[in-house]
Amino acid sequence: MPRKESLSAPQARHIALVAQGFAARRPGNVTARAVAAMFGRLGVVQIDSVNVLVRSHFLPLFSRLGSYDPALLERLAYDPRKRQLFEYWGHEASLLPLELQPLFRWRMARAERFEAGWQHVREIGQSRGDFVAAILQQIVDRGPLGAGDITGGGKSNGPWWGWSDGKRALEWLFWSGKITTSYRRGFERVYDLTERVIPAEILARPTPPEADAQRELVRIAARACGIATEADLRDYFRLSATEGKARIAELVEAGELMPVAVEGWRQTAYLAPSAKVSVKVDVRALLSPFDSVVWERARTERLFDFSYRLEIYTPAHKRVHGYYVLPFLFGDRLVARVDLKAVRQDGVLEVRGVHDETAANRAEVMPALASELRVLAGWLNLDDVRVVARTAVARSLGSSLRSAR
Repeated sequence: MPRKESLSAPQARHIALVAQGFAARRPGNVTARAVAAMFGRLGVVQIDSVNVLVRSHFLPLFSRLGSYDPALLERLAYDPRKRQLFEYWGHEASLLPLELQPLFRWRMARAERFEAGWQHVREIGQSRGDFVAAILQQIVDRGPLGAGDITGGGKSNGPWWGWSDGKRALEWLFWSGKITTSYRRGFERVYDLTERVIPAEILARPTPPEADAQRELVRIAARACGIATEADLRDYFRLSATEGKARIAELVEAGELMPVAVEGWRQTAYLAPSAKVSVKVDVRALLSPFDSVVWERARTERLFDFSYRLEIYTPAHKRVHGYYVLPFLFGDRLVARVDLKAVRQDGVLEVRGVHDETAANRAEVMPALASELRVLAGWLNLDDVRVVARTAVARSLGSSLRSAR
């Protein structure tokens, strides 16, 4: 067996950052075309309901493109005349380019056979078929509906996942591809028949066999990651271990993925044909906890030697870094993390916690972080940045913020 090519840890990091869209300078004037192109590069952007700062799906574009009009994204996702994106279970709940819709029909078909989707969603589809059919008929007859608009849908059983039976039925219909998101009302999904939302030209495209669709999803994941392990590639679009392993092996056999060894990585890595090693990557970006460059935490540790855990569901007294913590990418490393909250009634971006990874470069990192926080505040239409944490690193950041005024 020929010896695998070897890459250094910095080379792997640079490849990943370039593939994820961090190599180019921010354009300044961000157009709808630039937003659509970034979705094409990433393949998927995760949606999350937490709104302590801003809805998560808006942040990856800000991190890569800088300040932009969020209405551009809203139009691409939900305006029938401009639509280029659709919602489905790509990574988790996700926004995806319309061109990928045929690649997920196998997952929709599995949901229809009760082989995919959350158990409490599958159960209602399987055990209460007449009820689900009646919910679907309401959408047929009445047009786009949210869960609260459904007649006879029942009441929710509490916050988070205490969904009503009507909402569970809608979600099974969504999983199985019979309905999709027409638009959002606040953050609530408003559903309509798929054929009334997805353009006819997309729906008319042939449905690829499962293996072909999965291979293409791995290709997209490989391009978006640049360099990745088997687990990374599978995780990008949530393929099973068995199917992901098989598809990756097929692409290696076809010469479309190159196995390589990376310094410090125990697992074999796979290099995308489009992967580019940049001599220098000079980035300043705050990252959503659900950004595709950090959403797989084991990969984040491998690439950046940065241990990152989301503490939203951790009791407050047990949190180490804070409730909604964004890593700060500076140069080619994750050098700090900040717990942020948009206090909209005061017009303030509040820094509730800040931690740097090493105090040795604090004099360089804090001014850069302060500058990026001011850009973020401006993008969110907030007037000021206020540090409420009381630590040495927080005082250093506060000083940098005052100096930057």
